[in-house]
Amino acid sequence: MIETNRPASVPADDEPDLLRDQFKQLLRYRRLLGAGIGIGLLGGVYLGVSTSDTYVATADIVLRAPTDDPFNPSLAPDKAINIGSERQVALSSSIANEAAKKLGVSAKDFAGLRSGLQVTNPPQTMVLRFTYTASSPKEAATRANAMTEAYLLKRQESLDVTRDKMVKGYQDQRDPVAKNLDELVKQINSMPAGPGRDAAYSSKTDLQSKVNTLNSNIAKLQALDMTPGRVTSAATPPSAADGPGIPMALALGAAVGLALGLLAAWVRLVFDPSPRSEGDVARALRAPVLGYLPRPKTGGGPLLAAGEEDPRLAEEFRSVAFRLAYDSRFADRRRLLVVAPRGSSETAAAAAVNLAASFAETGKDVLLIEADLRTPVLASQLPTGAGGRPRWSQPPGGPAADGHSAAHGDSDWPDGRQLVVDAGESGAFDLIPGEPVRNVARALTSPRATRLISEADSPNSTVVVLAPPVLSYADALALVDRVDGVLVVCDPRAVHRSDLSRIRELISGAGGTVLGAVLHAPLPGEKRGRGGKPKGSAAPARASRPAAPQPLTREPNQPGQAHRQGEPEQHIPGDGTDTVALRTVRMGRR
Repeated sequence: MIETNRPASVPADDEPDLLRDQFKQLLRYRRLLGAGIGIGLLGGVYLGVSTSDTYVATADIVLRAPTDDPFNPSLAPDKAINIGSERQVALSSSIANEAAKKLGVSAKDFAGLRSGLQVTNPPQTMVLRFTYTASSPKEAATRANAMTEAYLLKRQESLDVTRDKMVKGYQDQRDPVAKNLDELVKQINSMPAGPGRDAAYSSKTDLQSKVNTLNSNIAKLQALDMTPGRVTSAATPPSAADGPGIPMALALGAAVGLALGLLAAWVRLVFDPSPRSEGDVARALRAPVLGYLPRPKTGGGPLLAAGEEDPRLAEEFRSVAFRLAYDSRFADRRRLLVVAPRGSSETAAAAAVNLAASFAETGKDVLLIEADLRTPVLASQLPTGAGGRPRWSQPPGGPAADGHSAAHGDSDWPDGRQLVVDAGESGAFDLIPGEPVRNVARALTSPRATRLISEADSPNSTVVVLAPPVLSYADALALVDRVDGVLVVCDPRAVHRSDLSRIRELISGAGGTVLGAVLHAPLPGEKRGRGGKPKGSAAPARASRPAAPQPLTREPNQPGQAHRQGEPEQHIPGDGTDTVALRTVRMGRR
C-alpha cells in the first residue's frame, strides 16, 4: 500500500524504467508517428517508381605513373599521382567532350551525357571507378566505356605533351653546348702543343660532360613507359534495374519515416509543457497521485458513479477515499477541499460527490458543501430531499426567532438550507447547495461559512468542499486555511507543469496542504489545452434545471423537518425538493 501520510518523494532513477516510461510517452504522439511513417512511405513509393527504369554500368581503371623500370619497388605510385586531381579530371568537360565526339552526342544532349557520370575512388587504391546511369542497359554500358576510353586517351595525350616539352627543353640546352664543343674541337686541332692547347682540352672535357648529361636525360625521357593506366573491368550491360524495387523501397521508407516520427515525437515531448507522466504530476505537486479515473463508456459519465453498469469509476473513487482515510493529515481534521486547476469543474464536482458517497458508505456523517457560488449545479443534478436546518444556522432565540429569514433567497449564502442526497446503496449524505451571491469572497469568509466547515470537528463527521478552479478564481484560497487538505482533480494533458507548481505554492502560502491528485482523461467533446471549454456548451448549468421533477418522499427525522411537513406545501424551484432517479442523472457542463 502506498503511504499517503507524507509527501511523495522523487523515486531513484532506474534506467530501464525510465526508458520504458519515455517510450510510452513517445507513443502519446500517434499523429506525429503516423505522419512520419506516411511521409516515409510516400518517399519509398517515389524512390521505387523513379528508379524502376534506371540502369547502372561500372568500369574500373588502374592508374599508372610514367616509369622506366616498373619493377622498381622504390617508386610509389601514390607519390607520383594525385588521385583526387585525377578524379576531378575524369569529371571535367574535356573528357565529356571527347566521349561525346565518339558517341555522336549532340550539343543539346551534352549536359545529360555529363550528368549521368559518377567517378569514385575506392579507399587505399589507385583505381578510378566510372559509374554511368542511363535509362537502358546498353546505353549505360556504352557510355561508361566511352568515358573510360576518353579519360585514358586524354591522360595519354597529357603525358606525351609533358614528355615532349621536357625533351625539347633538354635539346634546347644541349644544342648550344654541342655547337661550342664542335668549335672548340676545331680550334684544338689547329693549335700548337703547349699550355694553351692543354687549357683547351680541359674546356673540351667540361663541355663534353654537359652534352653527355643532357643526352642521357633525353634518352631517359624517351625511354619512359607512358601508359596512363589500364582497364581492369570494362562496363557490361546490367541485367536488372538499379532501384531497390517497390517492396524494398516501401520497407526502407517505412523505417526512415518511423525514425523521423520518433524524432519529431521526441522533440515535441521535450518542449511539451504538460505533465508527461504521473511522476511529473507528483513531483510538481509534491503529493502522490491517488487515482486515475477511467474513461466513461457513455457521455460524460454519471455524477454519481454508484450503481452504474461500469463499476470501474465507483471502485476508483472508493480507492481514492480509502487512501485519504489512511492519510494522517486528513484523518486529523477530516476536511477536504476538491478543486480543478482551471477551465471546467465538471470532473471535480463528480469527484467531490462520489468521495462524499464513499465516505458515507463507511458509516461517516458526510456534509458536502458546494462552495462554487458562480455556477452552482449540484442541487439540480443530484437526487435530493429537504433536510433539517443544520446546527450552525440555529439563531440564539430558536427557530422561530429567525423565521422571517427562512424563506429561500432572503439571506446570503449559506442561508441554512440543507438537502439530503440519496446515494443508493452507499447511503445518504448532506448537501449545502451553492447559490449565486453578489460578493463571493465575503460569503466564503463569513462566520456562518466558517461554522459550517467546522462541522467536521464533530465525532465521525467529514466535510467535503467543492470550490471553483483554483487558478481561475481565488475562492478556493479563501477556504484553504479552514479546510487544510486539498485534492486536485485535473486532466494531465490539459494542464501545464508550471500550473501544478503554482497551485502547490498558492495552497502552501495560504496555509494548506495538497493531499494528492486525481487524474482523468479528457471529457468527450472537450478541446485539449489550457482552459479548454466543452464544445456546444450554451448557457451556464444553473440555467438548465428540471422543469417538473417529482419530490423525494422521506420520513421526518428532525423536529424542524416535521414542523415543515405540517405547514402548507410551497414549491420553490431549485430548493432541493426537485429530484430525478439516481441512475438517470448525467453530469452537466460547468
